[in-house]
Amino acid sequence: MAPVVELEDVTVVRGKATLLDRVNWVIDETDRWVIVGPNGAGKTTLLQVVSANVHPTSGKAMILDEVLGAVDVFELRPRIGVTSAALAERIPRSESVGNVIVSAGYAVVGRWREHYDPTDFARAGELMRQLRIERLGKRTFGTLSEGERKRVQIARALMTDPELLLLDEPAAGLDLAGRESLVETLGELIADPYAPATVLVTHHLEEIPTGMTHALLLKEGRVVAAGPIGEVLTDTLLSDAFDLPLQVSQEDGRWSARARRAATEG
Repeated sequence: MAPVVELEDVTVVRGKATLLDRVNWVIDETDRWVIVGPNGAGKTTLLQVVSANVHPTSGKAMILDEVLGAVDVFELRPRIGVTSAALAERIPRSESVGNVIVSAGYAVVGRWREHYDPTDFARAGELMRQLRIERLGKRTFGTLSEGERKRVQIARALMTDPELLLLDEPAAGLDLAGRESLVETLGELIADPYAPATVLVTHHLEEIPTGMTHALLLKEGRVVAAGPIGEVLTDTLLSDAFDLPLQVSQEDGRWSARARRAATEG
């Protein structure tokens, strides 16, 4: 089985800025990756490459057996489920939740004149139940809380039964209760053996759900480390990436990090 994603020396340059610098990365179909790094590390740019929304300036990006630059991205993108703040901004605030989800089948953010089969609505209903938002089906997107919007976006991303799921900071902006509830739900989704290969971007280790298998650590567009999550999320590597002495801990499959206290003189 070919990798779901294979990047070889991928570099992205905009003007005089190098956003990604010779990134090498392989994602297999059973992998659950988290991308971690400080602001400006290149996390969102990397996700844009993997979602076929940005082409490398140099290097090779193979996504779902297709090479970017040699494939019609409009045929490739429906095979990839994406959640992001940028996509959320495009969703009409007057659109019903049910329509926001089902319209993913046509890669649009609101219904117009598309035709949907009963199976499409059944699929949307199943996802709303799975994300615990079935009661919101007739509500408009603009009336939802931030946590509810996050769940709607994830349901939408799963609507087409994607081969690759990309979650860009899904817990950003949530309060403690909202974050913990969403992280728990994400853990349940990831644990499903039929779930697609998944990539989650975050600044905070506390937002990593249980079940993530691998981690990629970015700094200034470069890969600091990539591999099994326990080998990457270490005191030494996280401290290097964030330029701050950090202490990393794990308990019951959840991660956290805090600044390391300076040793006191006795």
